[in-house]
Amino acid sequence: MTVQRRNTRQRSLVLDAVRASSSHPTADEIFHAVRERDAHVSRGTVYRNLNLLVEEGAIQQLKCAGGSRFDWRCDRHSHVICPACGAVADVELPYDPTLDRAVHKATGYARVSHYTFFEGLCPACRAKRARTAEGGGSA
Repeated sequence: MTVQRRNTRQRSLVLDAVRASSSHPTADEIFHAVRERDAHVSRGTVYRNLNLLVEEGAIQQLKCAGGSRFDWRCDRHSHVICPACGAVADVELPYDPTLDRAVHKATGYARVSHYTFFEGLCPACRAKRARTAEGGGSA
């Protein structure tokens, strides 16, 4: 049974903050964005509403090294993460449901789905390393 929750002003602020960002913000970044619009919203309120929005399927939580990030896109898509700065970007690749079926068959787990993370140095970090290498520093 689905629990019907009222849509509060705070939840709308949190959802707006996630939707306003294409950088897959952290909970802390969302908190700061919400606080710019309403200085009375607590960190706990933001975190609680992020969890509710994930439960409702309004946003997606990406569990990555260094902590969770949040994505307004709930379609099945992949991400690439920069290990140097933590930047996250969407990757447009087709979702492969045969992987889900193979995992189900191999393990017996039910309702299997997946999301894929790639790792690579982002353009900004590549440029920074190139400038450091040109300057004689270590890369």
